[in-house]
Amino acid sequence: MANPEGAYVPEEQRLGPVLRRHDQVQTGTTTDQRLLDSEGPSEWVHTDPWRVMRIQSEFVEGFGALAELGPAVSVFGSARTPRGTAEYDAAVRIGAALVKAGFSVITGGGPGAMEAANKGAFEAGGTSVGLGIELPFEQGMNAYVNLGVDFRYFFVRKTCFVKYARGFVVLPGGLGTLDELFEALTLVQTRKVTRFPIVLFGSDYWSGLVSWLRETVVAQGKASPQDLELFHLSDDVDEAIALVTKEVGI
Repeated sequence: MANPEGAYVPEEQRLGPVLRRHDQVQTGTTTDQRLLDSEGPSEWVHTDPWRVMRIQSEFVEGFGALAELGPAVSVFGSARTPRGTAEYDAAVRIGAALVKAGFSVITGGGPGAMEAANKGAFEAGGTSVGLGIELPFEQGMNAYVNLGVDFRYFFVRKTCFVKYARGFVVLPGGLGTLDELFEALTLVQTRKVTRFPIVLFGSDYWSGLVSWLRETVVAQGKASPQDLELFHLSDDVDEAIALVTKEVGI
């Protein structure tokens, strides 16, 4: 290609900030055309680069929703805790007492103990947060959540549980509750987070686990005796609230 004065001007193509010349020039549609074209392969939505974007968007949405939450405590417990039981009633009282102490309440947003803690917080006039998770067996957000975020990825959800909480209350629960408990203990033990209190509520339920940690894990040198000081055990709602809030006064 030559201009009117005879100087050589290479063929060029500008694609956003990218300049292409000579054999790097691409033929075909424009970027806008490809964006708006409804036809074409869809496999790209299942690729790892696209998953990274989804993960990023979940962090952005979660952080954005919770950034102005203020002091909060995460309450963990079983989705299978029946209404009308002592465990359910205790979770309701814990949720309400946390609000009266000046905290928002964060749960997994599901039924059972999570619903109970959200109910206590909601009925006490506080901020009742539910961080839901996409599961094959859909649970849905319980009716007492007034600020909810649904996640695809467990690790993004768990980050939000820790990042926006100043303490944990752990009610009797199953594998998910144990996962959240030991994640918190590990983060505190390794000083990945500033130390915050962890209260195990219900000594009958947790005493076997505590004994195993002391008599097997610590006894065999797999953990140090000081690691048993990373959590408190309580059966009293008022004591549990005092334990979880005394180190994080507001």
